[in-house]
Amino acid sequence: MAEALVDVLWFIDGSEDEQMDQDDAVKVMEGVAHVVSTLSNDQQQELIALIGEMAAAETDPARREFLEEFPEGFGLVDDLS
Repeated sequence: MAEALVDVLWFIDGSEDEQMDQDDAVKVMEGVAHVVSTLSNDQQQELIALIGEMAAAETDPARREFLEEFPEGFGLVDDLS
């Protein structure tokens, strides 16, 4: 399920204006961030670990970067900057 979610978000993140309305894209991304923020701490940690495993196995550098930034980008970990 997590892999399907990441696939959809990866598509949305890389979509051009003619592929998807950018306002709708932002709404979807914010909606996902909200949903993952409502997961229990254990569920969030499990998702972070799973996405970390996906990133480690990813051969596409751009997708690997997206996966590595996912926990922070979707509010699973605090912004470190």
